[in-house]
Amino acid sequence: MTSIWWIRRDLRLTDNAALHAALTTGDIIPLFILDPAFSNQSPRRHGFLFEGLHALDADLKKRNSYLVIRKGKPVEVLQQLIQETNAEAIFSEEDFTPYARKRDLEISRHLPLQLIHGQTVQHPELVIKSDGKPYTIYTPYSKAWKSLLSEIHLLPAPQKITTPQNLFSEPLPNYETNSLFPAGEEEAQNRLRQFTNHPITKYAEDRNRMDLNGTSSLSPYFRFGMLSLRQAVQAARFSTFNPRPSISAGAEIWLNELIWREFYIQILYHFPHVSKTAFNPALANIPWRNDLSEFEAWKEGRTGIPVVDAAMRQLKETGWMHNRARMIVASFLVKDLLIDWRWGEAWFMENLLDGDIAANNGGWQWTAGTGTDAAPYFRIFNPVLQSAKFNPHGDYIRKWVPELRGLGAKQIHAPWEFEIKVDGYPARPIVDRTIVKERTLLAYRLSKMEKQIS
Repeated sequence: MTSIWWIRRDLRLTDNAALHAALTTGDIIPLFILDPAFSNQSPRRHGFLFEGLHALDADLKKRNSYLVIRKGKPVEVLQQLIQETNAEAIFSEEDFTPYARKRDLEISRHLPLQLIHGQTVQHPELVIKSDGKPYTIYTPYSKAWKSLLSEIHLLPAPQKITTPQNLFSEPLPNYETNSLFPAGEEEAQNRLRQFTNHPITKYAEDRNRMDLNGTSSLSPYFRFGMLSLRQAVQAARFSTFNPRPSISAGAEIWLNELIWREFYIQILYHFPHVSKTAFNPALANIPWRNDLSEFEAWKEGRTGIPVVDAAMRQLKETGWMHNRARMIVASFLVKDLLIDWRWGEAWFMENLLDGDIAANNGGWQWTAGTGTDAAPYFRIFNPVLQSAKFNPHGDYIRKWVPELRGLGAKQIHAPWEFEIKVDGYPARPIVDRTIVKERTLLAYRLSKMEKQIS
């Protein structure tokens, strides 16, 4: 019997439940479909994906198999391939985005599609409250998530895969390598080993430091399934039992960060409307200022707030940004400039290597105060204080804002406060922060009042 292993966001051979399910039937056809629905998405992520496909094809060839690439609407491509090969089943890892669920439901009505759980550790329908409703607050969700966690048995990469020969395949697309994030399962596995061997020991202390390499930097690999969340969770759990307190403390915090990822996946699963509007209906009609010139300054890293500019330039150049920096720039856009969080969300999705609808949307709505389990809407980050606390020596700013490299550790966070003017850099921030809080709180109150009246 021949089956199709339809690869979507699971570019790996290790711990791939869909692949293993397909292998039990006999010969398999590893298939990736270039879906036109995604043709207009981030060029940077496309490059990372294409590099990952090259790596996966190389891994398959080592096992007597190869990757089949086809272009077109998935249902049509699958129908054609079944006609060509007489394949009797399609196995694929279940995906939880609104588009994926709609697509898979339609395909399952016409073709023998079997969805296999593997993208998350806990299925979104599993971690629910006693009344059957989904959790909307992280802490109780994480407790329930942990209580349901059983021993994880990773599925090894198969030694051999038998694939029918001479199937037509589109050429693998060309790509530009991101030197900071080489794509592929091998790189993901190496990064996991390196992180759990040392940086995790200081994760509790260093994870918020923008000037240090204190995080795992695995998010792009999770995004495309080059590493399974199950394997990461297993590594975190193994480290939590380490007799060295520094390792176990760091591992526990990292495990909580992995659970946050699943929390946002299940929020999108149960409340798909969050991809378009505020989770909190009382904050769905904030009267945003939406100043285009200020938005452009934010995107280009020329707001006059050094830490904001450093983070935005890092994003534009590398496709990645430290999580603490993401919160700072998001708060500045939404709370300081009073620009719609969806504008920032879209810019992140256009530029981030790890751009994922669930995590990105969850993070933006958390910062904006409009989402589930969000930061209070009246909480407004002070970017200068954040910079001084999480980039104390100013090295993060010096790296990405070279105009300010000559400034000392105190002046670099807010040069205007010291009457320092630097050629080529804004003399003052684009917003007067003394008016920010009152202006923002008023806008949020107006939205809440409108909801009450309606």
